[in-house]
Amino acid sequence: MTVLIDQAIWPAHDTVWAHLVSDTSLDELHAFAEAQAIPRRGFDLDHYDVPLERWQALVDAGALPVSGRELVTRLRASGLRVSARERRGL
Repeated sequence: MTVLIDQAIWPAHDTVWAHLVSDTSLDELHAFAEAQAIPRRGFDLDHYDVPLERWQALVDAGALPVSGRELVTRLRASGLRVSARERRGL
């Protein structure tokens, strides 16, 4: 499994947020998130939103830091990416 994390640059709720994804399977992503005590409510169809203050701990636990571009490229290649169009349709 490869769990990827981008830089925390997305502002909301008085902090900035990163995206945590797996380029293998959602089951593995959920298992990693659960092991790191990331609440399931942070899951958004193909990724977890994680606050800046958790970023280093997730990297220390094995998440691979990548650019936002690489994260999306690898998520698309895995077939796990949920497009904006699909999000609107849900």
